Amino acid sequence: MPRLPFTFRGYVAPVFTPFLNDSTRSLNLSFIPQYAQFLLERGIPGVLVNGSLGEGPSMNVEERKSVLEAWVRAVKSTKQHLMVQIGGGSLPDVLELAKHAEKLGVDSILCLPELYFKPKTPKQLVEYLRIVGQAAPRTPLLYYHVPMFSNVDINMVEFLEAVGNRIPSFVGMKFTSPNLSEATDAMHVNDKEFAIFVATDQTLAGAFVLGHDSAIAGTLNVFGDQLVDIQKASKSGEWKKAQEIQKTVAKSIAAVIQHGHFVETMKVAMALLTPFDMGPPRAPLCPASAEKAAAIKESLKALGYQLSN
Repeated sequence: MPRLPFTFRGYVAPVFTPFLNDSTRSLNLSFIPQYAQFLLERGIPGVLVNGSLGEGPSMNVEERKSVLEAWVRAVKSTKQHLMVQIGGGSLPDVLELAKHAEKLGVDSILCLPELYFKPKTPKQLVEYLRIVGQAAPRTPLLYYHVPMFSNVDINMVEFLEAVGNRIPSFVGMKFTSPNLSEATDAMHVNDKEFAIFVATDQTLAGAFVLGHDSAIAGTLNVFGDQLVDIQKASKSGEWKKAQEIQKTVAKSIAAVIQHGHFVETMKVAMALLTPFDMGPPRAPLCPASAEKAAAIKESLKALGYQLSN
């Protein structure tokens, strides 16, 4: 059976999920259309919903459906590529979310591995994703490789070689690891058959030098203009310029995350640098304290950023 076509390449922003500052951290979906437009205007053609930055595994099935439905409505206007992360739960829930995503007509599905009874071999991971793919056979499926959190550290070249024709909907992966050598080897499997979206914001320029053309980067939400400039400089062969911008981005990321967890601190940076306050994260993550928020603000000011708040 032939593999599903999948031609999208470029930047995808994994979007935050906005929560209200109430006791249950209830969803606050009112400004998602404006959020989508904001990203589009900064040259970001794709969005990833319910990923790690979006705290997808911290929501129940109905909430994840509601968030996706809000984004489906939003991208009708922006025409952005809509990817949704469905993993991080029990297999029945994952399959329900896959079916829901396909019914809504999303452009692609991203899936974490099973996070408790973890796959240990490429064959086990292929079998898990084969089951997921059967639930949404008409929607391109990508694997979410994030070994530092999932502790599923299967070699991705061996995994792609094991996929073969077993999953007709499988088209690639989000590669969240600093191992650019492995990412590049994965990119070249079967003469670049699979889409590889690198996801290490601090090394995007290096990935582009190695021939990568796509990324899913959380800091596109906050430092999107600079990351787009890295992409443009790389495409035009201005490698020194790309490297200089990358250094600035790396300093900016470090200035924010030195004060706490990536999601917790980037939500603060988002409120400081954009028109959008995404609210606090959900437990077990904690909202940044007033002292940490003030420190992030001072760190960004020291780097010359003009703050919106």
